Amino acid sequence: MKIKTALSSTLGTLLLSAAVMASAADMPVVKPMRGTVDSVENNTLSFTTRAGAHQTIGLTDKTGIRLVSKADIDSIKADSFIGSAATPQSDGTLKALEVTVFEASLKGSGEGHYGWQNADGSTGTMTNGTVGTLAKTNGRTLSVKYQGGEKQLVVPQDVPIAYVEKGKVEQLVKGAKIVVFPADDGKSARGVAVGKDGFQPPM
Repeated sequence: MKIKTALSSTLGTLLLSAAVMASAADMPVVKPMRGTVDSVENNTLSFTTRAGAHQTIGLTDKTGIRLVSKADIDSIKADSFIGSAATPQSDGTLKALEVTVFEASLKGSGEGHYGWQNADGSTGTMTNGTVGTLAKTNGRTLSVKYQGGEKQLVVPQDVPIAYVEKGKVEQLVKGAKIVVFPADDGKSARGVAVGKDGFQPPM
């Protein structure tokens, strides 16, 4: 009986885990491009990807430039607006791979819960929302609320934390680390996150 119960419990966990992963796989997936700035000329950003490929993408008056700098876990507070790339867990929570804390003027940026392609090519989730409850136990456990839902986010102590503020095109200098978010047409950038003073945006 105990063996049967244990097997049932294990099977239940596996099925739940599979359901969580399937749910994540069903979502639209944002696929950012990551690299280093080569130049900006005539509203065209040229950059080298982490894999060594040379890419160009257009910049428009609608391209949002975001300056990203290093922060610490104590910068995450109740009512902070955050974004987090994460891995879905079998218990329904999300395990953060990184957390970005947005300045107040950027509250609402990318709000929601959707698929996300990580730097290593794997697919996880991105959740942008407002921190509700916040518990401090071996890191942080946050409730993150967004329009239409809420997720529980577990933030390990060693996860990279970053601060995001409004940036300028002039900060896209040669050698700067960037994350590019292509627009739907694939020819222009919806947004570009640029690391401050050599910092590499963790998202």
